[in-house]
Amino acid sequence: MASTDSEIKDEVSSRSKNDWPPMYKVILHNDDYTTMEFVVEILINVFGKSLEKATKMMLNIHSKGKEICGIYPLQIAETKVETVHNLANNKGFPLKSTMEKE
Repeated sequence: MASTDSEIKDEVSSRSKNDWPPMYKVILHNDDYTTMEFVVEILINVFGKSLEKATKMMLNIHSKGKEICGIYPLQIAETKVETVHNLANNKGFPLKSTMEKE
């Protein structure tokens, strides 16, 4: 007997949710020293945002204190956080990036 589209979607949906690895939000935090230009550069080069999107996100970080920059599997999230910290340290900025389990 053939399965209906609804049955197939339900099976794929339930299986997909259980098979995916846990995901982590990568967050940038505002500080009083890191330049807005550098934050935009990070958002473009590390997180792949467009100039327009990066600028909007930077303004959110500045006004709200933090912003989610992306959601990734654990190892990718860890690499993004480490990359942000390395680039910021190389420029002498205290830019903070953290991750939280989704």
